[in-house]
Amino acid sequence: MMRWRQIITVGFLLIPGVFSLGCQAAQLPNVVLIYVDDLGWRDLGVMGSQYYETPHIDALAREGMRFTNAYSNAPNCAPARASLLSGQYQPRHGVYTVGTSERGDTKLRQLVPVVNQTELALATITIPEALNASGYVSGHVGKWHLGGSEFLPDSQGFDWTLAGDQFGSPPSYFYPYMQDGRVLPDLSEGEVGEYLTDRLTDEAINFIETHREAPFFLYLSHYGVHTPIQGKPELVQYYTEKAGTDGHSNPTYAAMIHSVDTSVGRILEVLDDLELADRTIVILFSDNGGFGPVTSMAPLRGSKGMLYEGGIRVPLIVRWPTVVPANTMSDEPVIGLDMFPTILDITGTPSPEGQVLDGVSLLPLLSGRETLAQRDLFWHFPAYLQADDSVAGPWRTTPASAVRRGNYKLITFFEDGRNELYNLADDLNEAHDLSAHMPAQTTELRTALEQWWRDT
Repeated sequence: MMRWRQIITVGFLLIPGVFSLGCQAAQLPNVVLIYVDDLGWRDLGVMGSQYYETPHIDALAREGMRFTNAYSNAPNCAPARASLLSGQYQPRHGVYTVGTSERGDTKLRQLVPVVNQTELALATITIPEALNASGYVSGHVGKWHLGGSEFLPDSQGFDWTLAGDQFGSPPSYFYPYMQDGRVLPDLSEGEVGEYLTDRLTDEAINFIETHREAPFFLYLSHYGVHTPIQGKPELVQYYTEKAGTDGHSNPTYAAMIHSVDTSVGRILEVLDDLELADRTIVILFSDNGGFGPVTSMAPLRGSKGMLYEGGIRVPLIVRWPTVVPANTMSDEPVIGLDMFPTILDITGTPSPEGQVLDGVSLLPLLSGRETLAQRDLFWHFPAYLQADDSVAGPWRTTPASAVRRGNYKLITFFEDGRNELYNLADDLNEAHDLSAHMPAQTTELRTALEQWWRDT
């Protein structure tokens, strides 16, 4: 059954930020974070796809700010989610990859990969735990992937949680959501033909309606568009009859994106109907790049599981009608780590005592007041991932780290110590390694990366 924590209402303190002592609960902004699984950078109409149809997400972008240089915290699911909810880089929480870091053929691995944690430690303060201090009710629905049993969302600050477990994909997208003896939790009541993305949206809407009077944080963590690739038959048929273009041609995957888009439209509609839209910030984000066998990230190189742009650059759209200027676009490099401090800033919530937050608040950027100070962005993936059908050879990636500074990005591969340097302003598809031609720049970024290893 769905799980509830005991909800404790606390008094509001005088906190620097958007809101202060005199605020009533109803004046605090609600936060809806829609986290889409494996949604590629170009998998939306507003991001350039001519095949996938996403009218509701496109409308969200017109009503808010779209980021063209937004990054996931990691190239696959679990570490990206751990960093999103903790606000920390992977070395601080120890979740580096999905499952084991020892993927693929043992004989082909030249290094012993780092030991990977599959649970987010309970001592880590999460976004909902921090928001509890400001009187927020927090709900989670959908994918969790940060541990089972005592590590589930209701042990990590969420007052209500549904349909999440330790696994990274659903057994099936169709009721009863069962395959090979595994079944999604909390969804035993349903109807034949019911589709998972629709059901999770129903439950999210119920949470919003139930808590319309209280400030709430909703983490709608869709399983879509992760494997298994399964879409609603009528949508699959629709896209089967549509011509593909630019590497986008899988009708079942297109149907899955369509269902996620419909979900977004329904969430926006209920916020309008309940007159909550103006005081609700809606964030649409993806946990990593698209899955190579079913979609194309071109012109980006690579896909999910890689530190090339196709594995970590993702869509990000933020709407807050009273604060974020409509129909705006930002090319500032931002990262999932920024969500935690941003949400704290917009809700007037203090940073968790004793916990480092590695991101920065995007509120000054979102409100149009100022740009962000230049900073380095880092990725650390000390693990092996075996190849999928889109990759030649045995590996999608071998252990590596990366840093972006300005337009330059350095990837360091641990097996042979090689460095690859790219100027993303001129070479978005990372086709021209500049490391041999720009040794000073390469050394500078490698030094920054090594210092970051020591610091974290």
